[in-house]
Amino acid sequence: MTGSAPDPGERFRDRRERKYAYDFVDEVLVRCPRCDGCAVVLAHPEALEDAGITDLRRRLRCGACGYVKDETVASAVVGGPVDPFFRRPLWLRASCCGHVLWAYNVRHLDLLESYVAAKLRERGDVVAGAPASLVERLPTWLKTAKNRAEILRTIGRLRDGRQTVDL
Repeated sequence: MTGSAPDPGERFRDRRERKYAYDFVDEVLVRCPRCDGCAVVLAHPEALEDAGITDLRRRLRCGACGYVKDETVASAVVGGPVDPFFRRPLWLRASCCGHVLWAYNVRHLDLLESYVAAKLRERGDVVAGAPASLVERLPTWLKTAKNRAEILRTIGRLRDGRQTVDL
């Protein structure tokens, strides 16, 4: 996780360990194209262990209906409420504060929750020429304290599987 919160809602320290959303696309929860249940997009079993995001072979698999699809894509588009590889709607997405709150997986949701819940948000050491951390690039509506309660309620609904699908 990028940051840490010793007590929920108290403090978030951005350690700048995760600099990109790419760090969360190793496992992406999506809506199954067959049954509309929760499916997962993972690296293809034959993909090289150390290839990471550069190997664009992925497998979409649904545990509920057994749907499986393998795909090698030319590029991955990271940073929106759809899967970067198959372009399927994310499982963890909901309307919130007039926007769409989304996360690729539970680790991503944990990071957002820790950040939003924290009343004190501390930046890590700034390194010249280094890119901004993931939390520094979050949209303003997600960083604003006045939206904290609604965002945390929405995250709770996403965790409980009660996400809003009429976006």
